[in-house]
Amino acid sequence: MRTSTPLLRSGPTVAAAAALALTLAGPAAAAGISVSTSGSTVSVTTSACTQVNGHWGTASLLGSGQTDVSQGRQAALSGTAAGQSAAWSNVGAGTYTVVVVCSNGNTAGTQAVVVSPAPSPSVTPTASPSRGVMGGLGGGSTDYGTLTLVAGGSLVGTGLLATAWYLRRRTKPGRL
Repeated sequence: MRTSTPLLRSGPTVAAAAALALTLAGPAAAAGISVSTSGSTVSVTTSACTQVNGHWGTASLLGSGQTDVSQGRQAALSGTAAGQSAAWSNVGAGTYTVVVVCSNGNTAGTQAVVVSPAPSPSVTPTASPSRGVMGGLGGGSTDYGTLTLVAGGSLVGTGLLATAWYLRRRTKPGRL
């Protein structure tokens, strides 16, 4: 058996859900402020303020335990009628509240923001030498000519012959 719910009875439920969603969205969504983070920099943008006496207003970054706009780090809004912005750099990790107060005294919006801790630096392996290890004194290398190689080879050959002669002579009995 199938039960159907009349549209009239479900209408108030949908309206209540929509009202709850708008309430949870808070003044930031309604007023049009947008807060973002990039590393240790927090920035806010809005288009809700109007210029009064050459000033757009002030944005304040409140840390935990701070409840008044004057207690936080303040930054003047700058921009045009299309949009104003402010930013704070070197913000430590934690949860903050950004409050934008226009120069006419109206609060443009309030929004919470979480600043993540900076990632720890990672060590990347370096490439190994493509030609291997260079030998020599102090890591230097020298290209020897043909005459030097022949002279060195004859010295090594003479040394080998002298060693063989000496060992052969020692193995014969009665010789010193």
